[in-house]
Amino acid sequence: MRPKQWVKNIVIFAALIFDRQLTKVSSLLPTLAGFFLFCFITGVVYIINDLADLEADRKHPKKRFRPLAAGVLPVRVAQAVAIILLLLAFPLAYWLSREFAAVAGVYFLLNLAYSKWLKHIPLIDVLSIAAGFVLRVIAGVVLIEVERFSPWLYVVTTLGALYLGFGKRRAELALLAGDANAHRRVLNGYTLPFLDQLITIVSSTTIIAYSLYTFSAPNLPPNHTMMLTIPFVIYGIFRYLYLVQVEHKGGAPEDLAFTDHPLQLVILLWGLAVLIIFYLD
Repeated sequence: MRPKQWVKNIVIFAALIFDRQLTKVSSLLPTLAGFFLFCFITGVVYIINDLADLEADRKHPKKRFRPLAAGVLPVRVAQAVAIILLLLAFPLAYWLSREFAAVAGVYFLLNLAYSKWLKHIPLIDVLSIAAGFVLRVIAGVVLIEVERFSPWLYVVTTLGALYLGFGKRRAELALLAGDANAHRRVLNGYTLPFLDQLITIVSSTTIIAYSLYTFSAPNLPPNHTMMLTIPFVIYGIFRYLYLVQVEHKGGAPEDLAFTDHPLQLVILLWGLAVLIIFYLD
Protein backbone atom coordinates (compact mmCIF):
# COMPACT_ATOMS: atom_id res chain seq x y z
CA MET A 1 0.00 0.00 0.00
CA ARG A 2 3.14 2.20 0.06
CA PRO A 3 2.36 4.52 3.01
CA LYS A 4 5.30 6.78 2.08
CA GLN A 5 3.51 7.73 -1.11
CA TRP A 6 0.44 8.86 0.82
CA VAL A 7 2.30 12.14 1.29
CA LYS A 8 0.96 13.01 -2.18
CA ASN A 9 -2.53 13.17 -0.69
CA ILE A 10 -1.53 16.26 1.32
CA VAL A 11 -2.63 18.35 -1.67
CA ILE A 12 -6.20 17.66 -0.49
CA PHE A 13 -5.50 20.32 2.14
CA ALA A 14 -4.81 22.97 -0.54
CA ALA A 15 -8.38 24.29 -0.52
CA LEU A 16 -8.48 24.38 3.28
CA ILE A 17 -5.18 26.27 3.61
CA PHE A 18 -5.41 28.64 0.65
CA ASP A 19 -9.05 29.49 1.37
CA ARG A 20 -7.98 30.51 4.88
CA GLN A 21 -10.09 27.89 6.65
CA LEU A 22 -7.33 25.93 8.38
CA THR A 23 -8.46 27.16 11.80
CA LYS A 24 -12.12 26.43 11.07
CA VAL A 25 -12.97 23.11 12.74
CA SER A 26 -16.10 22.52 10.61
CA SER A 27 -13.83 22.54 7.51
CA LEU A 28 -10.76 20.89 9.03
CA LEU A 29 -12.50 17.70 10.19
CA PRO A 30 -14.08 16.69 6.84
CA THR A 31 -10.79 17.47 5.08
CA LEU A 32 -8.90 15.22 7.50
CA ALA A 33 -11.46 12.47 6.93
CA GLY A 34 -11.13 12.92 3.17
CA PHE A 35 -7.35 12.69 3.44
CA PHE A 36 -7.49 9.33 5.23
CA LEU A 37 -10.11 7.96 2.84
CA PHE A 38 -7.94 8.97 -0.10
CA CYS A 39 -5.04 7.16 1.57
CA PHE A 40 -7.14 3.97 1.66
CA ILE A 41 -8.17 4.38 -1.98
CA THR A 42 -4.60 5.18 -2.99
CA GLY A 43 -3.44 2.07 -1.13
CA VAL A 44 -5.88 -0.04 -3.13
CA VAL A 45 -4.58 1.52 -6.34
CA TYR A 46 -1.02 0.57 -5.41
CA ILE A 47 -2.08 -2.99 -4.60
CA ILE A 48 -3.80 -3.32 -7.98
CA ASN A 49 -0.81 -1.74 -9.72
CA ASP A 50 1.60 -4.20 -8.08
CA LEU A 51 -0.64 -7.11 -9.01
CA ALA A 52 -0.73 -5.92 -12.62
CA ASP A 53 3.05 -5.37 -12.74
CA LEU A 54 4.05 -8.50 -10.84
CA GLU A 55 6.31 -10.01 -13.49
CA ALA A 56 7.87 -6.72 -14.58
CA ASP A 57 8.59 -5.75 -10.94
CA ARG A 58 10.44 -9.02 -10.38
CA LYS A 59 12.94 -7.96 -13.07
CA HIS A 60 13.38 -4.43 -11.69
CA PRO A 61 16.53 -3.73 -9.59
CA LYS A 62 14.50 -2.04 -6.82
CA LYS A 63 10.86 -3.01 -7.31
CA ARG A 64 11.72 -6.72 -7.00
CA PHE A 65 11.91 -6.16 -3.24
CA ARG A 66 8.26 -5.12 -3.01
CA PRO A 67 6.21 -7.62 -0.93
CA LEU A 68 4.24 -9.08 -3.83
CA ALA A 69 7.17 -9.23 -6.26
CA ALA A 70 9.42 -10.76 -3.59
CA GLY A 71 6.79 -13.38 -2.72
CA VAL A 72 6.57 -12.21 0.90
CA LEU A 73 2.89 -11.27 0.55
CA PRO A 74 0.53 -13.85 -1.01
CA VAL A 75 -1.50 -12.59 -3.97
CA ARG A 76 -4.80 -13.72 -2.42
CA VAL A 77 -4.15 -11.71 0.74
CA ALA A 78 -3.45 -8.58 -1.30
CA GLN A 79 -6.64 -9.11 -3.32
CA ALA A 80 -8.72 -9.60 -0.16
CA VAL A 81 -7.34 -6.47 1.48
CA ALA A 82 -8.03 -4.42 -1.66
CA ILE A 83 -11.67 -5.56 -1.72
CA ILE A 84 -12.18 -4.88 2.01
CA LEU A 85 -10.70 -1.39 1.75
CA LEU A 86 -12.90 -0.53 -1.22
CA LEU A 87 -16.01 -1.75 0.63
CA LEU A 88 -15.08 0.55 3.51
CA ALA A 89 -13.75 3.59 1.68
CA PHE A 90 -16.48 4.37 -0.84
CA PRO A 91 -19.52 4.11 1.48
CA LEU A 92 -17.68 6.34 3.96
CA ALA A 93 -16.77 8.75 1.15
CA TYR A 94 -20.45 8.93 0.09
CA TRP A 95 -21.47 9.55 3.72
CA LEU A 96 -18.93 12.35 3.91
CA SER A 97 -20.02 14.02 0.67
CA ARG A 98 -21.62 12.81 -2.55
CA GLU A 99 -19.39 15.15 -4.54
CA PHE A 100 -16.31 13.84 -2.75
CA ALA A 101 -17.37 10.25 -3.45
CA ALA A 102 -17.79 11.13 -7.14
CA VAL A 103 -14.31 12.69 -7.32
CA ALA A 104 -12.81 9.71 -5.49
CA GLY A 105 -14.60 7.38 -7.91
CA VAL A 106 -13.19 9.22 -10.94
CA TYR A 107 -9.73 9.12 -9.34
CA PHE A 108 -10.03 5.37 -8.76
CA LEU A 109 -11.25 4.66 -12.30
CA LEU A 110 -8.50 6.86 -13.76
CA ASN A 111 -5.90 4.87 -11.86
CA LEU A 112 -7.41 1.56 -12.96
CA ALA A 113 -7.13 2.78 -16.55
CA TYR A 114 -3.59 3.95 -15.80
CA SER A 115 -2.56 0.56 -14.41
CA LYS A 116 -4.06 -1.26 -17.39
CA TRP A 117 -3.46 1.01 -20.40
CA LEU A 118 -2.49 4.63 -19.85
CA LYS A 119 0.89 4.01 -18.22
CA HIS A 120 2.08 2.38 -21.44
CA ILE A 121 1.40 5.46 -23.61
CA PRO A 122 4.16 8.10 -23.69
CA LEU A 123 3.05 11.56 -22.49
CA ILE A 124 -0.43 10.25 -21.61
CA ASP A 125 1.15 8.38 -18.70
CA VAL A 126 2.51 11.55 -17.08
CA LEU A 127 -0.61 13.55 -17.95
CA SER A 128 -2.65 10.89 -16.13
CA ILE A 129 -0.44 11.27 -13.06
CA ALA A 130 -0.98 15.05 -13.16
CA ALA A 131 -4.74 14.52 -13.47
CA GLY A 132 -4.61 12.43 -10.30
CA PHE A 133 -3.08 15.35 -8.40
CA VAL A 134 -5.69 17.78 -9.73
CA LEU A 135 -8.46 15.39 -8.67
CA ARG A 136 -6.99 15.36 -5.16
CA VAL A 137 -7.18 19.15 -5.07
CA ILE A 138 -10.78 19.06 -6.34
CA ALA A 139 -11.61 16.50 -3.64
CA GLY A 140 -10.46 19.01 -1.03
CA VAL A 141 -12.49 21.78 -2.65
CA VAL A 142 -15.78 19.87 -2.64
CA LEU A 143 -15.41 18.96 1.04
CA ILE A 144 -15.71 22.57 2.20
CA GLU A 145 -17.56 25.72 1.18
CA VAL A 146 -14.75 27.57 -0.56
CA GLU A 147 -14.92 31.34 -0.72
CA ARG A 148 -11.58 32.51 -2.09
CA PHE A 149 -9.86 29.48 -3.64
CA SER A 150 -8.02 30.57 -6.80
CA PRO A 151 -8.21 28.56 -10.06
CA TRP A 152 -4.53 29.41 -10.50
CA LEU A 153 -3.78 26.64 -8.00
CA TYR A 154 -5.21 24.05 -10.40
CA VAL A 155 -2.76 25.28 -13.04
CA VAL A 156 0.19 25.22 -10.64
CA THR A 157 -0.77 21.74 -9.41
CA THR A 158 -0.98 20.42 -12.97
CA LEU A 159 2.37 21.87 -14.00
CA GLY A 160 4.09 20.82 -10.76
CA ALA A 161 2.84 17.26 -11.15
CA LEU A 162 4.01 17.16 -14.77
CA TYR A 163 7.43 18.37 -13.65
CA LEU A 164 7.72 15.60 -11.04
CA GLY A 165 6.36 13.03 -13.50
CA PHE A 166 8.82 13.82 -16.28
CA GLY A 167 11.63 13.97 -13.72
CA LYS A 168 10.64 10.52 -12.49
CA ARG A 169 10.65 9.15 -16.04
CA ARG A 170 14.09 10.65 -16.67
CA ALA A 171 15.49 9.10 -13.50
CA GLU A 172 14.03 5.71 -14.43
CA LEU A 173 15.39 5.88 -17.96
CA ALA A 174 18.87 6.81 -16.72
CA LEU A 175 18.82 4.08 -14.04
CA LEU A 176 17.61 1.23 -16.22
CA ALA A 177 19.54 2.24 -19.37
CA GLY A 178 19.35 -0.53 -21.99
CA ASP A 179 16.87 -2.61 -19.96
CA ALA A 180 14.36 0.24 -19.60
CA ASN A 181 11.79 -1.26 -21.96
CA ALA A 182 11.85 -4.60 -20.12
CA HIS A 183 10.98 -2.93 -16.81
CA ARG A 184 8.61 -0.17 -17.96
CA ARG A 185 7.35 -0.39 -21.53
CA VAL A 186 6.50 3.29 -21.80
CA LEU A 187 10.18 4.25 -21.40
CA ASN A 188 10.73 2.99 -24.94
CA GLY A 189 8.83 6.10 -26.07
CA TYR A 190 11.16 8.52 -24.26
CA THR A 191 14.75 9.66 -24.67
CA LEU A 192 16.86 11.64 -22.23
CA PRO A 193 17.08 14.71 -24.54
CA PHE A 194 13.31 14.65 -25.08
CA LEU A 195 12.63 14.43 -21.34
CA ASP A 196 15.13 17.20 -20.66
CA GLN A 197 13.22 19.44 -23.07
CA LEU A 198 9.91 18.61 -21.42
CA ILE A 199 11.35 19.25 -17.96
CA THR A 200 12.71 22.62 -19.11
CA ILE A 201 9.33 23.64 -20.52
CA VAL A 202 7.32 22.49 -17.51
CA SER A 203 9.70 23.84 -14.86
CA SER A 204 9.71 27.26 -16.53
CA THR A 205 5.94 27.43 -16.85
CA THR A 206 5.50 26.23 -13.26
CA ILE A 207 7.58 29.14 -11.97
CA ILE A 208 5.69 31.59 -14.22
CA ALA A 209 2.26 30.23 -13.22
CA TYR A 210 3.09 30.31 -9.50
CA SER A 211 4.49 33.83 -9.81
CA LEU A 212 1.33 34.98 -11.57
CA TYR A 213 -0.74 33.39 -8.82
CA THR A 214 1.14 35.27 -6.09
CA PHE A 215 0.17 38.70 -7.38
CA SER A 216 -3.02 38.12 -9.37
CA ALA A 217 -5.18 35.72 -7.31
CA PRO A 218 -8.14 37.58 -5.73
CA ASN A 219 -7.85 36.01 -2.27
CA LEU A 220 -4.29 37.10 -1.47
CA PRO A 221 -3.28 39.91 0.92
CA PRO A 222 -3.33 43.26 -0.92
CA ASN A 223 0.30 44.04 0.00
CA HIS A 224 1.56 41.28 -2.37
CA THR A 225 3.57 39.58 0.39
CA MET A 226 2.78 36.20 -1.20
CA MET A 227 5.42 37.08 -3.80
CA LEU A 228 8.02 36.51 -1.07
CA THR A 229 7.37 32.77 -1.40
CA ILE A 230 8.52 32.68 -5.06
CA PRO A 231 12.23 32.12 -4.20
CA PHE A 232 11.32 29.00 -2.20
CA VAL A 233 9.46 27.55 -5.18
CA ILE A 234 12.31 28.38 -7.56
CA TYR A 235 14.89 26.73 -5.28
CA GLY A 236 12.68 23.66 -4.79
CA ILE A 237 12.33 23.22 -8.55
CA PHE A 238 16.05 23.72 -9.08
CA ARG A 239 16.93 21.34 -6.24
CA TYR A 240 14.78 18.54 -7.67
CA LEU A 241 16.36 19.08 -11.09
CA TYR A 242 19.81 18.85 -9.47
CA LEU A 243 18.86 15.59 -7.76
CA VAL A 244 17.58 14.11 -11.03
CA GLN A 245 20.34 15.20 -13.39
CA VAL A 246 23.42 15.41 -11.14
CA GLU A 247 22.72 13.01 -8.28
CA HIS A 248 20.77 10.63 -10.56
CA LYS A 249 17.90 10.38 -8.11
CA GLY A 250 14.21 11.13 -8.53
CA GLY A 251 12.89 7.72 -9.57
CA ALA A 252 10.72 7.95 -6.45
CA PRO A 253 10.02 11.66 -5.72
CA GLU A 254 8.23 10.78 -2.47
CA ASP A 255 11.48 9.26 -1.15
CA LEU A 256 13.29 12.56 -1.71
CA ALA A 257 10.72 14.30 0.48
CA PHE A 258 11.85 12.06 3.35
CA THR A 259 15.59 11.92 2.67
CA ASP A 260 16.84 15.12 1.03
CA HIS A 261 17.38 17.70 3.77
CA PRO A 262 17.69 20.81 1.53
CA LEU A 263 14.42 19.87 -0.17
CA GLN A 264 12.76 19.25 3.19
CA LEU A 265 14.00 22.61 4.48
CA VAL A 266 12.72 24.62 1.51
CA ILE A 267 9.32 22.90 1.69
CA LEU A 268 9.14 23.69 5.41
CA LEU A 269 10.14 27.33 4.88
CA TRP A 270 7.65 27.72 2.02
CA GLY A 271 4.87 26.22 4.16
CA LEU A 272 5.66 28.46 7.11
CA ALA A 273 5.77 31.52 4.87
CA VAL A 274 2.36 30.67 3.39
CA LEU A 275 0.83 30.18 6.85
CA ILE A 276 2.28 33.45 8.15
CA ILE A 277 1.12 35.42 5.11
CA PHE A 278 -2.38 33.95 5.10
CA TYR A 279 -3.11 33.72 8.79
CA LEU A 280 -1.04 36.47 10.41
CA ASP A 281 -1.55 39.25 7.89
